[in-house]
Amino acid sequence: MEEMEEELKCPVCGSFYREPIILPCSHNLCQACARNILVQTPESESSQSRRALGSGVSDYDYLDMDKMSLYSEADSGYGSYAGFASAPTTPCQKSPNGVRVFPPAMPPPAAHLSASLAPVPRNSCITCPQCHRSLILDDRGLRGFPKNRVLEGVIDRYQQSKAAALKCQLCEKAPKEATVMCEQCDVFYCDACRLRCHPPRGPLAKHRLVPPAQGRVSRRLSPRKISTCTDHELENHSMYCVQCKMPVCYQCLEEGKHSSHEVKALGAMWKLHKSQLSQALNGLSDRAKEAKEFLVQLRNMVQQIQENSVEFEACLVAQCDALIDALNRRKAQLLSRVNKEHEYKLKVVRDQISHCTVKLRQTTGLMEYCLEVIKENDPSGFLQISDALIRRVHLTEDQWGKGTLMPRMTTDFDLNLDNTPLLQSIHQLDFVQMKASSPVPAAPLLQLEDCCTHNNSATLSWKQPPLSTVMVEGYILELDDGNGGQFREVYVGKETMCTVDGLHFNSTYSARVKAFNKTGVSQYSKTLVLQTSEDTDSEERTLAFPSPSERLQLRRMGPFSSTLNLQPSFSGRSCFDMLSSSHQLSLHSSLQSLNVSGCNFETQSSPYSQLVAWFAFDPGSAHSDIIFSNDNLTVTCNSYDDRVVLGKTGFSKGVHYWELTVDRYDNHPDPAFGVACIDVIKDMMLGKDDKAWAMYVDNNRSWFMHNNSHTNRTEGGITKGATIGVLLDLNRKTLTFSINEDQQGPIAFENMEGLFFPAVSLNRNVQVTLHTGLPVPDFYSSRASIA
Repeated sequence: MEEMEEELKCPVCGSFYREPIILPCSHNLCQACARNILVQTPESESSQSRRALGSGVSDYDYLDMDKMSLYSEADSGYGSYAGFASAPTTPCQKSPNGVRVFPPAMPPPAAHLSASLAPVPRNSCITCPQCHRSLILDDRGLRGFPKNRVLEGVIDRYQQSKAAALKCQLCEKAPKEATVMCEQCDVFYCDACRLRCHPPRGPLAKHRLVPPAQGRVSRRLSPRKISTCTDHELENHSMYCVQCKMPVCYQCLEEGKHSSHEVKALGAMWKLHKSQLSQALNGLSDRAKEAKEFLVQLRNMVQQIQENSVEFEACLVAQCDALIDALNRRKAQLLSRVNKEHEYKLKVVRDQISHCTVKLRQTTGLMEYCLEVIKENDPSGFLQISDALIRRVHLTEDQWGKGTLMPRMTTDFDLNLDNTPLLQSIHQLDFVQMKASSPVPAAPLLQLEDCCTHNNSATLSWKQPPLSTVMVEGYILELDDGNGGQFREVYVGKETMCTVDGLHFNSTYSARVKAFNKTGVSQYSKTLVLQTSEDTDSEERTLAFPSPSERLQLRRMGPFSSTLNLQPSFSGRSCFDMLSSSHQLSLHSSLQSLNVSGCNFETQSSPYSQLVAWFAFDPGSAHSDIIFSNDNLTVTCNSYDDRVVLGKTGFSKGVHYWELTVDRYDNHPDPAFGVACIDVIKDMMLGKDDKAWAMYVDNNRSWFMHNNSHTNRTEGGITKGATIGVLLDLNRKTLTFSINEDQQGPIAFENMEGLFFPAVSLNRNVQVTLHTGLPVPDFYSSRASIA
């Protein structure tokens, strides 16, 4: 019965049919809805329409024409109707169930006339909202269509059966029978769900609860709640302003303050924000599950600590009693120390339990509130709070960071009483650490044959000495700042190979590794000194764009030297793909802080010396809809939505220039080009969040965008074959763009500091090819010489 409900609803109003009539195409409409979608045509057009309908324009031609309007609707958020000559071109809208319908072109009938008695204007045309066939009404008007009495009877019986056994809408597994319905929330509750989700206090105390049968009738008879524009009370919200983050109507776009803003379809943004909130809730749900398991672990630790304490006290008392009178005085002192250790451990664990319980309660409350918000059927109301909720969910998830769900205290009492000394040494008795019996690991050995460099990244490999039998729990890789500064940890884990990205070009780094287990930390390995790619002002800048084999040779030019007197260079291999994504993120974050914060680097070359780097797009960090070809130098997309792809190399200093040629450009899309951080959002246009700095451009003009803020509209767009240049000058901390070797607009962004990756966002209408290792363009070189 539930599956047939949609078949009983009108495609125009989305409610159950009321006084349904049968159209010649065999589809049904409410009589009132049929009158609302009538379109009056002029006398001249009416005669032409009848001739057109009889002169070979078939239904299939009409459907083909309508497909064109659908493409327009998907591109711009607006829809236009293009059908028979009898149907005038009018804006189309969507009914509540998604079917495209047409607004009335005439005022509604007088209030004293019913829908069935009001006269139908002459030359009226009606279009079926399901098959889009058009028909010119004769003098009888809507009275010429027969009424579907059978369908009316089916709907009455269906509604009676639904009212007889209404189910709760919030039960998770087997829904129970509903006992009440909230008219404001429009939700049916059983007794348990009402007490849990709709308490009779706070703002919900004013809601009116009615019996389920009455609620079903009031829901059917009440008009659909459609929010209207605050500036234009007679207009419904139909679009969403991306810049102002609010729903707007058509009149706002034509004459209001949103006329020059970017807008998208209201339904599409509604679904997008719901999807984002659901994805954020999935991550938060995982954290809540881990927190529950962690609380169980902490409670078990309390019991273990108490049991270990009792056992330790018993052993201590037995040893002290054996030492008779001399040990009795010392026994009290030792017991006091054990009790203090016991109380300290319990206090730490209980404090952590209390803290974690409070955070879990807050997280669970936020999840329940967000789940209720997701059920909101009003797109406008939902979108007014969705952005704040998404940020709040992400912030709550970040608070469950690494280390939050780790015990701060162990259950073991790492104390042991040594009762072997003589009686005269009783007063010198003390506790010793039990873990001191197991040895620490030996220093790791660097695997020099597996170490290599590539542009500004380095891969290091190590192993334990061959004869070592001590268990190792993990390794710590340390790197200095590339300028002779102190060492910092860049990787901690069990892997014996690590690729570090985001290093400075033309810099010398020192690396070392140590191992650790429960006992302690080993000595450091031999220190390895490595050199990233050098400044190529003279020789490499004159090279033509290399083939893939030539680029491989350039990657092997990074020389090594160490305290082991290595040769200046040796064969290396790229091991980037062996690093897991989680390691990449932690390493990029560590290197960003290592290269930027707290380190004062001095540029040794001239202000406009360029560090030439060869790189390609990175499949590992790109969105799954991105399609790669041409050795990962050419990218396109299989989605109509914007998707982001990053380059493999990150930059933190120097001057870098690369170009992208447009291989395909269909239907005038607006791709975006620029730079981004490693954790940029991949499923929206580049520059929508605060992790990217970009220029998006169409066939006529361009804008600069960062954190969803649009600036510096500049005339001049792109076509197939155009070349977009991106110049990142980290010496002057600026980002500049060019189109076909001419600077596009002013300097796009200033105060650029951090680790940046080349980035592009595009959809299936665009294909671009990347060109790297290029010199600074003439327009920038001339400006540099003047400066």
